[in-house]
Amino acid sequence: MTESGVRPPLALTMGEPAGIGGEIALKAWAARADGAVPPFVLLDDPARLEALAARLGLPVPVRAVGSMAEGTTLFGAALPVLPQPLAAPVTPGQPDPANGAAVIASIDRAVDLVRRGEASAVVTNPIQKSALYAAGFRHPGHTEYLAHLAGLTDEPVMMLAAQDLRVVPVTIHVSVRDAVPLVTREAILHAGRVTAAALVRDFGIARPRLAVAALNPHAGEGGAMGREEIDIIAPAVAALREEGIDAVGPKPADTLFHAAARRGYDAALCMYHDQALIPLKTIDFDTGVNITLGLPFVRTSPDHGTALDIAGTGKAGASSLIAALTTAEAMAARRRA
Repeated sequence: MTESGVRPPLALTMGEPAGIGGEIALKAWAARADGAVPPFVLLDDPARLEALAARLGLPVPVRAVGSMAEGTTLFGAALPVLPQPLAAPVTPGQPDPANGAAVIASIDRAVDLVRRGEASAVVTNPIQKSALYAAGFRHPGHTEYLAHLAGLTDEPVMMLAAQDLRVVPVTIHVSVRDAVPLVTREAILHAGRVTAAALVRDFGIARPRLAVAALNPHAGEGGAMGREEIDIIAPAVAALREEGIDAVGPKPADTLFHAAARRGYDAALCMYHDQALIPLKTIDFDTGVNITLGLPFVRTSPDHGTALDIAGTGKAGASSLIAALTTAEAMAARRRA
C-alpha cells in the first residue's frame, strides 16, 4: 500500500511494438468494466497506442501520465500510459531492431517501479527475441533477463499456470539435445525448492504437492530406455522429500496430465520446455499465464508470443493478458499480506 492507503497499480510493459501487445492491452483495459481487470499502467508510446486504437476501431481513450499513482486515479476513465518513446515508426507484423532499446527500457523501468513500491507487480507483454538480439540483447528470454535484473545467482524458474494445471520446466530455453545433459539432480532440487516455496508464498497452498515427470518414455522402463530416472530423477525426488517437500516421481509423462492425475498434485516439474508447455496449452490455450518464480518481485506474462501474423488485424484476444494481470494482482496481494 502507498502512504495514502491506495494499492499500487500493476506495471505493464510494451512488449514488441509490431506484435499484438498494444492491441491486447487496449482490449484488457476495455474489459475493466466488469471488475475482473485490476488497475494497470502501460509503459509504452502514447501516440502509437492512440493510432492503433483508431486503426482497430477500439473506443479506448489513451492518456499519458507522469506517475503510477496518477495512473491509478485515471484508470477508470482512460488507459494510463507512462510514456516510453519509440525510435522508429511501427509497422504491424514487422519488428524493427531500432525499437529494441525502448522495449528493453520498458522492462527495466517496470522492474524499477515495483522495487520502489510504485507498482505492485510487473506484467510483461510478449517480446520478439530475434529483433532484440539484432539490437544487442544477450539473454535467452524474459525469464533470464528478469533474473539478471534481480541479481539472482541461481537459474530462474519458470512456471506456466492455467485453471487446473501448473507446470515448471526444469530446463527452459534450450534445444532438446542440449536439455538432456542439463537435467541434473541439482537442477531438479533447485526447481522443486523454488516451486514449493512459491506455492506457499504466492498461491497460499500450505503443503504443496509436487509431481516430477520422467525424462524418458515409460519412466525409462527400468533402465531399458535410459537411466536418467534411476541415476538422477529418483534421487532428486528422494532428496526433496528428505527436506520435507511432498514430491513424487519420476512419473511417466504420458499419464501425468489427464484430469484424474492433475487432481493429485499442485504443480508438475517437467524435464524440458515442451514436456511442460504442450499439456498446458492443450488444456487451456487461451488463459495460460507465464510466471517467474523466485524473484524479489511478482512477474507474470501472457502465455503466448507476439503473433506477428495477426498483428494490426484486430483478431488478437486479451484473455491470457487479463489472466496474467489478475494472477499478478492476486500474488502481490498475498505478498502484501
